[in-house]
Amino acid sequence: MNIKKNRNEKPDLLIVGAGPVGCVIAERAAKIKNWSCLIVEKRNHIAGNCYDEINKKGLRIHKYGPHYMRFKKRKIFDYVSNFTKWIKGNYIVKSSVKGELYPIPINLDTIEKFFNKKFKSSKEAKNFINTLKIRKKKIKNSEDFILSKLGKDIYENFYKNYTIKQWGIHPKNLNKSVVGRLPIRFNRDPYYVNQKLKVMPKKGYAHLFKNMIKNKKIKVLLNTSYEKIKNNISPSIATIYTGPPDVFFNYKYGKLNWRSLDFKFKTLKKNKIQECVQINFPNENKFTRKVEIKHVTKQKSKYSTISYEFPKSKGDPYYPVNNKKNSILFKKYKKLIKKMENKNIYFEGRLASYRYLNMDEVIECALNLFNKLKKKYK
Repeated sequence: MNIKKNRNEKPDLLIVGAGPVGCVIAERAAKIKNWSCLIVEKRNHIAGNCYDEINKKGLRIHKYGPHYMRFKKRKIFDYVSNFTKWIKGNYIVKSSVKGELYPIPINLDTIEKFFNKKFKSSKEAKNFINTLKIRKKKIKNSEDFILSKLGKDIYENFYKNYTIKQWGIHPKNLNKSVVGRLPIRFNRDPYYVNQKLKVMPKKGYAHLFKNMIKNKKIKVLLNTSYEKIKNNISPSIATIYTGPPDVFFNYKYGKLNWRSLDFKFKTLKKNKIQECVQINFPNENKFTRKVEIKHVTKQKSKYSTISYEFPKSKGDPYYPVNNKKNSILFKKYKKLIKKMENKNIYFEGRLASYRYLNMDEVIECALNLFNKLKKKYK
């Protein structure tokens, strides 16, 4: 990676943000089109929120919360495999309810343990849950969604308070897609994600993205905001913007709401601190979850680090708040975003599109945008 201190006045592409979208587009543009790329990044590192680092005890930690890499599509996995070797990502998550740990997402084991029942089959379990469901003519929000799928007891013990803590909003005021992201299972699959391709970069995410942008045609300016350089740098082809749209347009229609996080890290002289990588706390504590990433990085050490996540409304944007107000507001910004393409400015990524996206989806979006640029700017 080439860190350039002097301003590159006229790159082919100006890329705002050194997260997955910025790195993927720079890599493709430099390799396939031989375009020069300047990436500007306001933080002091690449890889965005995927960034990981080695702490004082030699343990790799995920600085901005756990990133569980999985792939729906083999072609996306094959592309990313050019830049890293993998280890298996057998992600196990549990939820602490009334002092007991339950598998999350909800599965057959969760249902049996919570209701103290044994079911001979998935069908029998489904029939039992059907007796608990609250019928809804129309699913208007996250509360309706869970009540109609699993009933009041599971909603109140596993979903309601976790959602309030995480989002600062009651589930009845959140789009159903927020809780709908988590699968509901009637089998004994213990893994956090459905995808079969579950992996972790062997040497971490920062190493992966560093490999991705290792090209003489790619320059990176860290600790640099787009605001500071936008009037001095004129890309000859296009600008790729990966930040929040309301910031780009100087809050023309108002601020989009985001949820942010504070992280507290604790390192102990123990091989393992908890029984799985992540434990959620829906109803107790101010933090939402404890994460011991060593479970999936597979590092050998007599020490282990655990992180605690405290949601908040102000700070770096992590999660778009998917409710009616923000949906209306983003539609207005989306019209402006579309017009910016006429000025050769393109928006892409989780922040720019105000969507909650998994990493494989983000990478696919970046590849699709590059293909669009490749066709347009021959």
